[in-house]
Amino acid sequence: MKKAILGKKLGMTQIFTNDGLVVPVTVVEAGPCYVTQIKTNDLDGYNAVQVAFEDIKERKLSKPQKGVFVKANVEPKKYIKELKLEGEYTLGQKIDCSVFSEGDLVDVTGNTKGHGWSGLIKKWNFNRMRMTHGNGPVHRHAGGTGANTYPGKVWKGKKMSGRYGNDQVTIQNLKVVKVDLDRNVLLIKGAVPGSKGTLLTIKEAVKSQG
Repeated sequence: MKKAILGKKLGMTQIFTNDGLVVPVTVVEAGPCYVTQIKTNDLDGYNAVQVAFEDIKERKLSKPQKGVFVKANVEPKKYIKELKLEGEYTLGQKIDCSVFSEGDLVDVTGNTKGHGWSGLIKKWNFNRMRMTHGNGPVHRHAGGTGANTYPGKVWKGKKMSGRYGNDQVTIQNLKVVKVDLDRNVLLIKGAVPGSKGTLLTIKEAVKSQG
């Protein structure tokens, strides 16, 4: 891919177009990111650019982590991620939101909100049982999970309670509505995965639909 950047979700708002239409947008702090390592096919078996994002106190890093930033002459950062970017990059190079422009289509990747261990109603949108005295206290229970007499087992893939959320999700073909270089902010039309503060990867759309 030709352009990509790391960012952080700040929240959602809405803006007005010149035609007076309301557009819901997600506010993303996009960069600045700094190149901390360059992977090459000769040395590492593949080509990639390792970038770092968001300042962090040096005391929170281990010695090997500090060495990465010292070598690249970059201030300590919280997040490090590899991006398969095309083109020539140098250690310590700055990548900011200027790589994108208004009207660009992007794919946004992030982790969805985690809900922990959830029951059937919350996780799978099951209906509850009748709220009558003769039916309790199992109004939100699963009911029968196995087969009848034969085979007396729970089939693989049965929808049951369990961990819900905190999955990596990519939303494709979102439009960049505005680029604020002074604040390092992108306004992206629509919603993106995660809650406020979620780490996001914004990259050019691989299935551009115009």
